[in-house]
Amino acid sequence: MQRLRSVRSGWQLLMSSCEGAAKHVNISSSNFRNHSRLPPQGSFGLLFDIDGVLVRGRTPIPAAKQCFRNLVDHQGKFKVPVVFVTNAGNCMRQTKAEHLSHLLEVEVSPDQVMLSHSPLRMFTQFHKMCVLVSGQGPIEEVAHNLGFQDVVTIDKLREAYPLLDVVDHNRRPKDGVPPTKGLRPIGAVILFGEPIRWETNLQLIVDVLLTNGNPDNPWSLIQYPHIPVLACNMDLLWMAEAKNPRFGHGMFLVCLESLYKKVTGYDLKYEALIGKPSVVTYNYAELLVRQQAERLGWTTPVKRLYAIGDNPMADIYGANLYNHYLQASRHSKAQMQAKSCGRSAEAADAPPKMTSAELGGASGVYGSEGDLPEGCSSILVCTGVYSRDQEELLSDTTQTVTEQRIFHGHRDFRFDPSLTQPSFVVQDVKDAVELVFQQEGWPLE
Repeated sequence: MQRLRSVRSGWQLLMSSCEGAAKHVNISSSNFRNHSRLPPQGSFGLLFDIDGVLVRGRTPIPAAKQCFRNLVDHQGKFKVPVVFVTNAGNCMRQTKAEHLSHLLEVEVSPDQVMLSHSPLRMFTQFHKMCVLVSGQGPIEEVAHNLGFQDVVTIDKLREAYPLLDVVDHNRRPKDGVPPTKGLRPIGAVILFGEPIRWETNLQLIVDVLLTNGNPDNPWSLIQYPHIPVLACNMDLLWMAEAKNPRFGHGMFLVCLESLYKKVTGYDLKYEALIGKPSVVTYNYAELLVRQQAERLGWTTPVKRLYAIGDNPMADIYGANLYNHYLQASRHSKAQMQAKSCGRSAEAADAPPKMTSAELGGASGVYGSEGDLPEGCSSILVCTGVYSRDQEELLSDTTQTVTEQRIFHGHRDFRFDPSLTQPSFVVQDVKDAVELVFQQEGWPLE
């Protein structure tokens, strides 16, 4: 309950800051509204995955540039709310926005970019703790930018306790036993993305978990549950320039979970799992869509979201899971309204309950904030992880086929084959945007 209150407080702070930013931008947005040739009102937003949808590694997918010409007006301003939702997390939003602007040849604002770690701004109860961060790139700067005040990297931990990292013989201390520097006890572990030296990160993270944040102490199995672990990006696989998928951060999490279980006999526990396919990620993305709709001068609520991705287990599963969450929220709201009016609600099948991992901290935090969309449609493209030539989607999700028992999702997410079934399947992102515009009755220009 305390965690829920803390996350709710963080969400409310985030909402107030976003509303202030929206008011500031609205002053200068009237020129765009006056010159837009499309109808000034809309009721939908677009969520784009990046890897496998817009780019393969550093190479743009040709259809991406073409489709974005349909999304901006003659002044280069977006005509509809667009948010880039990626499970990447080893960089700053500004850097990713500049990269996308260069690749797509349109101006992308940092406010349109959502990285896997973006919702960590809401978890204010951890911001004053000493936290250990794992990943690569400017993760210390990223952590500070998200609000964390006392940050320890794996390299800092290794320097403070030089006897802990001994897998690589060339990195072992050469001249006797060096003294330890000692650090403030670590209160939580933040896993931003796949690190470079997996063996070093796995060893030191396990050390921290088994010593209650004091890695110079002996291991103790008495300290269970361990200190909080928050993980961003659960992608087992992702698509780069290679012909076959590459290991993602989800694979690193599998290794960490297996090692912890093997050593202790207990399951590694997560305080939060953030990034696609968790619901809290889509809640945050919807907030950014709503903020953009206000800047565009749209006065009607955003009713529909379209999530475009290449990974059935991350993008499609996440969008469909969020759609279930929206239906559950509508069902709950209808029941409460019926009860307040003194009448019984119409009998209807209640949507399946979600696990705390699937919600990722969203339960009780977001539902009361404004009007939620009516639904979220998932659109699968064939330019990334999923390929029609290599993988066939089941027409009957109740079938128990061997291949369908190979679950690429996270351990704490239930395997529901229906959640991997997209609303639409198209060849590439250009076809996806054209489909959305057709569904919404908006002209392509």
